[in-house]
Formats: sequence, C-alpha cells, structure tokens
Amino acid sequence: MEKTVFISLPIEDLQTVIIDCVNSCLKNNKQMHNEQPTETDRWFNLNELCNYHPDKPTKPTVYGWVNAGLIPVHKGGKKLRFLKSEIDNWLKQGKKKTFAEIQQQAENWQPKKRELFKGISLKDIGQKKYGGKL
Repeated sequence: MEKTVFISLPIEDLQTVIIDCVNSCLKNNKQMHNEQPTETDRWFNLNELCNYHPDKPTKPTVYGWVNAGLIPVHKGGKKLRFLKSEIDNWLKQGKKKTFAEIQQQAENWQPKKRELFKGISLKDIGQKKYGGKL
C-alpha cells in the first residue's frame, strides 16, 4: 500500500525545492553525457595517432609511451586504440606552467609540508630517527 503525505509548505519553500530538484536533474544529466564519447570524438589506430600528434612520433616511440603508461590507450586484442578526446587532454597536461601557476602551486604546497615537518628537527633526520623516510 502506498503512503501519501500531505504537508503545508509556503510557496517560497516550494519554489526552492522545485529549483533544487531541477538543478540536480540537470547536473546528473550533464554528468551522464560527459561520460560518453561525444559524436565528434573518434578512435585513432596507431598510424592515425602518429599523424595526429603534433610531434609526429614514430611507432616505436608511441609503443614506448604505451609500455611506460604515459599515454592513454585502449587495447582491443592486440590492437592499440586511442580516443581523440583523451589524447587531446593528455596533450594539454604537458603544457608549461606560467610563473603565476607555479607560485600558486608552491603556496598550496608549503602549508602541507609545514604540518608534515612540524616538530621534526634536522638532527632527528640526520640520526634517521624516522627511518630515513619522510
């Protein structure tokens, strides 16, 4: 048997609940679409990847990247396949950071390290009191 609940809710609260539900549905729908390859996305074989990559690497170079786990790859049997969107993202990750980005990264890093090294002296490190590993 279904349970039905009736509540008294001011119109402003009802509007807020409806807006929150719609936003949640839109967010979930967007996430579902982002997980699937887009229509413009395509698969590259090894030759196509070598031609697409800006540096025009040789096949042995790409095999080396695959073996080292440096490049996103999908294996189908013995064939290597590369998704264009993943290759594009991988290429963008290799971009040189600006001075401002490096400075921000250093500022984010320092508080974490200060906490890690809090209460540890250089003498303790020299005596390998902490197993020589930090």
